[in-house]
Amino acid sequence: MKKIFFLFAAIGLTALTGCEGPEGPQGAPGTNVEAAVFELNNVSFNFDGGYYISGDYPSNLNVLDSDVVLIYRLSDLIDSQTPIWQQIPTTMEFDNGYVNYDFDFSRIDYQIYLYGSVPNLEPDYADGQTFRIVVVPGYFTNKGNTLDYSDYNAVVKAYNVDESNVKQLTPSKK
Repeated sequence: MKKIFFLFAAIGLTALTGCEGPEGPQGAPGTNVEAAVFELNNVSFNFDGGYYISGDYPSNLNVLDSDVVLIYRLSDLIDSQTPIWQQIPTTMEFDNGYVNYDFDFSRIDYQIYLYGSVPNLEPDYADGQTFRIVVVPGYFTNKGNTLDYSDYNAVVKAYNVDESNVKQLTPSKK
């Protein structure tokens, strides 16, 4: 009896797994939400300005509470076509102190700070700085990936950012 049951079970399982139903209807079109990248050029921090800059995102960008904002500082160039982007916050230590770049953000604006303990900071660290702000929709970051967010190049590659479309922003104190 057991042998006959297993024989019928095997035949039934084989027959049912070979069946295929009709194609389902086309799903609703999804929204085309992408990571957004903005650049701030020739940013200078000074005592009179409180060593910070701030600004608003473009009005057509809707930053949600779940979104992630990443900021990178242009720290050097390998050649004219190969920039080196350093994620902030970051701290650089020197023999006579340290320098720290940091930031905060909300749904409508951002602030980038420069502070430290170096008595006579070289202009290379305070003047003519370039920053890239990357806004990543929150649902992208919840995919369980192991992306290294400190690597700007990996981030723009992972989120299919077209760097020829990076928008320029002009910071303004508030």
